[in-house]
Amino acid sequence: MFDERVFRDTRALIHLDAIKGVVRNIAAAVGDDVSVMAVVKADAYGHGAVKVARAALAAGASSLAVAYPQEVLELRDAGSDEHILVMGLLPFDNPDAVDIIVKTGAAQTVADVDAPRALGASAPADRPVPVHIKVDTGMGRIGIPPGDVLSYIEFLRTVPGIAIEGIFTHFPSADEADLSFTGGQITVFTDLLQTIEGSGIHIPLRHMANSAGVLACGDSYVNMVRPGIILYGLYPSHEVERSIPLTPALRLVSAIRYLKRVPVGTPISYGRTFVTSRPSVIATLPVGYADGYNRLLSNRGSVLVRGKRAPIVGRVCMDMTMIDVTDIEGVATGDEAVLIGKQGDDEISADEMAGLLGTINYEVTCAISKRVPRVYLDGEKEA
Repeated sequence: MFDERVFRDTRALIHLDAIKGVVRNIAAAVGDDVSVMAVVKADAYGHGAVKVARAALAAGASSLAVAYPQEVLELRDAGSDEHILVMGLLPFDNPDAVDIIVKTGAAQTVADVDAPRALGASAPADRPVPVHIKVDTGMGRIGIPPGDVLSYIEFLRTVPGIAIEGIFTHFPSADEADLSFTGGQITVFTDLLQTIEGSGIHIPLRHMANSAGVLACGDSYVNMVRPGIILYGLYPSHEVERSIPLTPALRLVSAIRYLKRVPVGTPISYGRTFVTSRPSVIATLPVGYADGYNRLLSNRGSVLVRGKRAPIVGRVCMDMTMIDVTDIEGVATGDEAVLIGKQGDDEISADEMAGLLGTINYEVTCAISKRVPRVYLDGEKEA
């Protein structure tokens, strides 16, 4: 099997030491009585689920969270036997999906009646399927209304093959400066937990805090937290409290593969949306929108070459992008081009790119396609 990195200048460099450091900082912040569930859904937000999961667990995370059953399968096939929660709803009418949950021992989020019945019907007699109840305290996506949770618990207790392992809710706006809505959610969920305990029902795992909750809402920790975006060294918004120091784990790099001098009036790329206004040196990078380098960066974004900014000129193509390196002294074929990350004294962050695209940093990293090789580093060494 060939090493795909040999054939590509474009690659995502993932610093596992940065991820480990964040996990340790989170564990220190939440305290010894609160466990850390590392969210590695969506291929660990584009960073690579298998390697990130191993790093997070090595640094002290107790469990993992994904969105879909096939993400569990990827982790199990790679040798992971740790606790995994599937946070998305189960397609209960798909026998293969049900089979994955039952056979892998994953915990499944439930907020309906059909999924628990399907799981219970397939569970072995000696090993019930663990489930976590999703409570909707204000996200408005999936979940049982707080007032219906006790009756839902009673329903679940009648389903053979099901074990209630956890209960949780989710914050839609804990990353905002105004935390009044989140505070209301915390009150509702905390009161619900007290009601459940007062009814003689003990649910072992109770969790609210996502990344923003970890950073800004210490009263939301209960006995488990679910950090996602902060694991990767990125804050969930510009407004959120930055109570834990973060270092971005990802650098996206390419290299100059073609250089040419062109005269005034030379059009560049599809649609001729850029035309040189001076004699210019144009460099071509082997990266494009098929790699997740967004076409909306055309004539707007920039990359770092020799520590200086080189603007993108013309439209980003499927496989190539052109930059203007006229003002960069000594530029040469083979020079590193940094698309996301630091070079010299400058940095192009995922947040900066998200601002240009009108989106969030989550989407920037998740969009980096599978065709871009991930290279894992732990300290200065390749992992």
